[in-house]
Amino acid sequence: MPKTTPADLAVAFRSLSRRLREAVDAAESPPGSLVGELDALVAQAATLVGSAPDATAVADAIEARPSSQWDIATLDTLRDLGVSAGSLIRRISERDS
Repeated sequence: MPKTTPADLAVAFRSLSRRLREAVDAAESPPGSLVGELDALVAQAATLVGSAPDATAVADAIEARPSSQWDIATLDTLRDLGVSAGSLIRRISERDS
């Protein structure tokens, strides 16, 4: 059984753009290469689901795939990418140097 459902993953990826905007606004210094790292994680997720390298497109592709077409390894990989993206966003919002 997967640790995260496709619906959970879609919500997580759909919120990334908003969370990034909020994090950049909260940061005391420019996010530097962290945004590039986030973009790379989203691109990896996009490759997994066959979408454009955009967090909203990833969420749309996740929602469009029938439950029967998911395998646990792919869901786990998407979960790991989502968790890593969330960590990067927290690092961006906490930047103070």
